[in-house]
Formats: sequence, structure tokens, C-alpha cells
Amino acid sequence: MTSSARSAPASGISPSFKEDALQSVDCGLCGSAESKLKFVDGPFAVVTCAACEVTYVTPRLKDASLIESVYDESYWNSSEAKVHGYSDYRADAPLYKRTYRDRLTILKRHFASNKRPDGTPRRVLDIGCAAGYFLSVMQEEGWEVTGLEPSDAIRIQAERELGPDNVRGSLLGINDDLEEGKFDLVTFWDVIEHIPDPRAALIRARQLLAPGGFLIVETQDVESRAEKILGKKWQHYKHAEHIYHFNKKTLTRLLDEAGFTTLENSGRFGGKYVTFSFVAERVGRIHPFLSVLASPLRLIGKKALYINLFDEMIVVAKPKE
Repeated sequence: MTSSARSAPASGISPSFKEDALQSVDCGLCGSAESKLKFVDGPFAVVTCAACEVTYVTPRLKDASLIESVYDESYWNSSEAKVHGYSDYRADAPLYKRTYRDRLTILKRHFASNKRPDGTPRRVLDIGCAAGYFLSVMQEEGWEVTGLEPSDAIRIQAERELGPDNVRGSLLGINDDLEEGKFDLVTFWDVIEHIPDPRAALIRARQLLAPGGFLIVETQDVESRAEKILGKKWQHYKHAEHIYHFNKKTLTRLLDEAGFTTLENSGRFGGKYVTFSFVAERVGRIHPFLSVLASPLRLIGKKALYINLFDEMIVVAKPKE
């Protein structure tokens, strides 16, 4: 590893984990051990692979420690959401559903109907479904839904939202007992950057897609203007949970190697409905003084606004023929 960066105060670190749970890793996409250091934050280094140019975190938590150390209840109801998890994921359900309803525009470009040619409902699998808010919107649209969620803490909420038969648990990857060729759509909403072996997850997703099916992946763009302006204070640098950072080139390469053809990659629908409290909280990551200036926003905290920094990519892909 080569470097001109210096260690920085920890700003993107999970509140608690055991030091012996960390492991140094090489590039998870091409296997190269050569990388260029972007910056160091506490025990974590954010590096860019010298061979394939994907950005990743090393050391990172061992696979077996990720669920135990990161995705417990403190992730979904976090007192330090600017560096770990969400302030109150469940309370923001209406905002997530509103965001996903806007994103139906993407789906409707590729699916003329919610029915298969035989008249049965189309089927969607959401990997890392959290509390099931996207799938709840898809149920409203008449789709048959299945969600996979490894976190015990939030999967209970998804079962209440969708019905227990529609939600399964899995450890970091995709359940082996799902029927291949079953799903018309497989989605990874803000998930692929969390998975230790994203190529394997995408290959499995391709196996699960029915003929004519599509894949949607949303993830952050490490070459976005927002990242270039904010640097290590970029809101998506949460090192215990976001272990990969893609750009358009590296994400396209990953999809290609997993057997997909990229059809579109756009940040147009990558924004989200958030509360004013969320805005006040996140600007505090940039500088404490900004948090003071933004503190009046907390008075109207639950009011919602739509924000799109164009630092997230939404990719639609299909299996190669």
C-alpha cells in the first residue's frame, strides 16, 4: 500500500466492536494486494485498489462479526447516526415508502404490467430488505414479494409489514434454498456496499432471476461531486458498515463479471425524503459549528423534504444472453 495521507480523527466508526474482530483484506473484486491510501480513520483505512480501482475498507470486521457487531438494535435506533446506522429507522417508514413510490418510475420503464404472461403476479426479491418498506410498496402494486434480511433486530418489523411467510433471514449472503429462476426482479437498495463478497451475491441473484428479469442496484458513487467536496467527511464513509465504495466504472465491471449487462446508471432518482432533523444531524458531521447553525431545523424536525446530492447510483441490469 502506498500513501501520502495522514491519520485522521475517527469520524465514521461503529460505536463498539472488539479489536480482534478486525481483519486486513486485499481487494475483494480482483484480489490485488496493491492499493493507494485515501485516508485513515481510527483503526480503518479507506484505500483504492491499484489494479481495478475499486475503493474499499481495510482492515474491516470479519464476516462472522458483521451482524453481531454492526446490525443489532443500535444500528436501527442509533444515537450516533452520522457515523453508524439510523436515528430511528422505523419512525421514518412514511419517508422511505414515499421515496420508493417515486422510484416506481424506474420499474415501469421495464415492466409494462405487474402480471406475468400467464396472469400470475410478478415476483420481486429484495436483498437486505430491512423493515420491508420497498416490498410494502411493491405489494401495493400487486407484486408477490420476498425479502431477505440478516438482522434479527429489524427482520421482525419486516415480518409485521409483509407477513412472516414473505421474509427470511440470511447470514450476509443469499439463502441457498430459494428457487432458481423464480423472480422477475431482484433488488439491492443501499446493500451491495455492505456485502463482503458482492460478486458472489450478484451471481446468486442472476441465478434467481426468471427469463426476462431485471436487477436493480443502488449504491453510493465514490467519484461524485459530493465526495470530492466533503472528502473524508462524506456521509457515506461509515467504515464498519460500508466496506466497498464503487463508481460507475467499478460497478459496471462488477456487474459484467457477475454475468450482467448494465442498461442504465443514473443518479436521477437517487435522492431521498428526509426530515429536517436528519439534515441538522448530518451537517454536524462536516463541522460542529454547522450543527449549531442548523439547530433551528430541529424545531420543525419531522417535516420532510426531498434531497438529492447525486452521490448515489441506481443501476438497472439484465443477465447476459
